[in-house]
Amino acid sequence: MFLSELGMFLFLSVFLVLTVVMSGSKLASVDFEVFGNVQVMDYFCMIQYTEDQGRSLGLSGWVKNTRQGTVIGQIQGHPDRVNDMKLWLKNVGSPSSRIDRTVFSNERDISKLEIHGFSTRY
Repeated sequence: MFLSELGMFLFLSVFLVLTVVMSGSKLASVDFEVFGNVQVMDYFCMIQYTEDQGRSLGLSGWVKNTRQGTVIGQIQGHPDRVNDMKLWLKNVGSPSSRIDRTVFSNERDISKLEIHGFSTRY
């Protein structure tokens, strides 16, 4: 009986370690579009603040202005940090922006970063 309990303990220990290791390497990717007053004079401010926020969270990605007056982009990194960035994009933005809504799409798990660093696209 002792050996079977020890075997079960070892199995569960290995399972838990593998679960932690595998979840620790999981990354997330999500596209976003921010609607509101994020254009004209605030465009440069919103773009720069988005880059700065992404970098401060250790994320990779890009951000870009659209002809429709929105800001779009993609963020990749640790899922918790991606969620922090999603909250920032939805509720904070740059000091002079007014965010009406933010749409997130193509949210997925990735095994490695597809983008390195954070940049502005034109």
